[in-house]
Amino acid sequence: MNRLACLLPVLLLCACHAASSATPAAAPFDWCMASTPPDEACFAAKRDPTSANVALALAIARRQAVVNAKADLPWSWGGAVQMASFVDLNRVTGDAPTLGYAQAWLDVNLAAGYTMTTSDTAAPTGVAVPIWKATGDAKYKKPIDDFLAYIDHVALRTPEGGLNHLGSSDLLGVALWVDSLFMFGQPLVRLTLATGDPAPLNEMGKQVGIFIDRLQDANGFFHHATENALVQDPDVFWGRGNGWVVWALADYLRARQLRGETDAKAEAALLKLAWAVIASQDPTTGLWWTVLNRPGETYLETSASALFAAGLARGWRIGVLPDNVLPVIAKAMAGVKTKIVKGPDGWVVTGVSGPTNVGTFMTYQSVPVQDDLPYGIGAVVLALIETSGLPEQ
Repeated sequence: MNRLACLLPVLLLCACHAASSATPAAAPFDWCMASTPPDEACFAAKRDPTSANVALALAIARRQAVVNAKADLPWSWGGAVQMASFVDLNRVTGDAPTLGYAQAWLDVNLAAGYTMTTSDTAAPTGVAVPIWKATGDAKYKKPIDDFLAYIDHVALRTPEGGLNHLGSSDLLGVALWVDSLFMFGQPLVRLTLATGDPAPLNEMGKQVGIFIDRLQDANGFFHHATENALVQDPDVFWGRGNGWVVWALADYLRARQLRGETDAKAEAALLKLAWAVIASQDPTTGLWWTVLNRPGETYLETSASALFAAGLARGWRIGVLPDNVLPVIAKAMAGVKTKIVKGPDGWVVTGVSGPTNVGTFMTYQSVPVQDDLPYGIGAVVLALIETSGLPEQ
């Protein structure tokens, strides 16, 4: 690919942002009334519940309720990502079985017992918060209380105060892993939005700043982790990890906006990351490679691509990212939809890389691709929701 062609979207993005900063900001796209933050009805309307994207997301979710009727996914990040996307799907559609399935998953794990000692096992709190808010049932408050205890007393911290990915374990040193920003970030953001208490969002803001300082490279991408016992190549940038960050930053900034607040450092980091993401999009498929800066040397990966589409869309919806991201999002979703395949019993999400440790280029290259991994389903459903209702491209 011609280098100028690769850089053109980035240059356009910068130019658009510079131009827009010189004029008064209009209300964000996601606001139904200029002077009033969006309520739940506005949230749903802006994502067009009647769209083909939302219908496809519902079909994917309903198939999961059939193929795993027991809702017995483990209490960890994979199930949490899937069920959190189903909760958001219910917010848009009002589909009670979709929310009921996520609630059933919580019930199964609450009855079986769970531990919360790492970022991965803290992630399910992001599902517990909206279900506790909707039902008022005290049993869903327990994981929230455990999560707050985890943040305040259990997880080890770096000297700067960053939360250790492995929580209470220093087996790999006390280190930041980029995916943590999503895993503990969703619960922190949702707690403030549910309760009005600023403390969880302020903790998220603190973590965002630390992760930016320690993990964002000069090229805009985020490294997988800080120094730890696993050897990692310093010039390898993991696709899904950066997808978690795009979403986490946009989601955090949305929460700030809803409260009439801003975070200039997070906005700048999201813009810088967005430019890098746009420049690394595969021009043929609209997808992204599992190692972002090594095109053609690995494979195009579904969950990273879906997270980029979802995060860029959320960033545009709140007015942090300019209009030039819209064709990028549209191209990404066209690519993601080629990975949603009709099987004999419904829609299957294909092309998702398995769980991925910090490592060398060969580590990422050798992670196998699988179908219907829970976090892949969650990322795709999230993308289908968040990109619905956007202006036609």
